[in-house]
Amino acid sequence: QEQLLADQKTAMRGKDKPTLNAIRSIQSEVAAAKSAPGFDGDVDDALYLKTIATYVKRISKSRDEYVSMGGPGEEHAGKLAFEIDYLSAFLPRKLDEAATKELVDKAITDLGADANTPIGKVIGAVMRSGQDVDGALVNRLVGEALDA
Repeated sequence: QEQLLADQKTAMRGKDKPTLNAIRSIQSEVAAAKSAPGFDGDVDDALYLKTIATYVKRISKSRDEYVSMGGPGEEHAGKLAFEIDYLSAFLPRKLDEAATKELVDKAITDLGADANTPIGKVIGAVMRSGQDVDGALVNRLVGEALDA
């Protein structure tokens, strides 16, 4: 929260509109979260991290849609890509593909999984491993491993 405020001040001084827009988007998302019915927590770093993670995931999907549109969508996709890159710096790093593949292989071995094993059983084991993994990547890797 403090880092975002410091970055906001710097962006305002430097007239850095892309950074300012990203920060303001998060501030709006946090304001919406704290005014949501049933919210009784604190506005702390945990709320900011959760909000940033949710926002990055949502705009990543939007960026992909804009890219697939081509033409005028490309410019907006570029703006979203900047926000994703900037805001991702605040999030914990997820395991890369090689480390995730090792985790998937271990889960398959531990479960004795094969092509007849439900994919969800293996995905669930990987997701419960306590590692910070990308769910879409886990899904793809498990699917590839069980099809092989």
